[in-house]
Amino acid sequence: MLIFVEYNFSIMTRLSVNINKIATIRNARGGNMPDVEKAAVDCEKFGAQGITVHPRPDQRHIRYSDVRAIRPLITTEFNIEGNPIPTFTELVCEVVPDQVTLVPDAHDAITSNAGWDTLAHREFLTEICRVFKAKGIRTSIFVDPDPKMVEGAARCGADRVELYTADYAEQFPAGPAEAVARYVKAAEAARACGLGLNAGHDLNLDNLAYFLQSIPWTDEVSIGHAIICDALYMGLEQTIQAYLSKIPKN
Repeated sequence: MLIFVEYNFSIMTRLSVNINKIATIRNARGGNMPDVEKAAVDCEKFGAQGITVHPRPDQRHIRYSDVRAIRPLITTEFNIEGNPIPTFTELVCEVVPDQVTLVPDAHDAITSNAGWDTLAHREFLTEICRVFKAKGIRTSIFVDPDPKMVEGAARCGADRVELYTADYAEQFPAGPAEAVARYVKAAEAARACGLGLNAGHDLNLDNLAYFLQSIPWTDEVSIGHAIICDALYMGLEQTIQAYLSKIPKN
């Protein structure tokens, strides 16, 4: 029993692997190579504490059918992120993941590029949070590192926020302390509001450890693009272990 407890709690921050890029490769040729369902299972087997998918309406990577197929295979945590348009909302309520992350991306966005304005969209986000929480789904809102947006998410009824870390990743090479400063303030606001804290977008082997050392109460990081890029050279299992090694232990 002691070994079991140490295994589960020696790492405070959970690593959720976003497998969208694996689906992108599959879709480029059709067929089922690589096998997205197997990839999800393997990521967990290799140590990931969660799987993230981001189905978009055009299905250019993860498809709605993938989400349905993957759900019963996940043994840790399943996180579905996306813009809560009606079809997405229906899918999430059908599948009932552990967590849903609300992202305000346009249908033609290449990748997520901004967080919600939780003040301007408070009424909409409050209703969406109510719908998902009624199904027992933890709800996280994707926001920029702005304490006002974090506080707005709390007023919408969210359980967590996910900080959009693209700016941190871009500024990190020139000055890590300056790059993370805004994120620390936003993370402190989340903690003061009683919100859980996730982070994601462009986190990688170079910048992940510093971010988590600066904000050690981060609950979860969601990483996809960098992991799949590194896996081309290192292999998926070694890559996931490399990312886990960057997460500070308690």
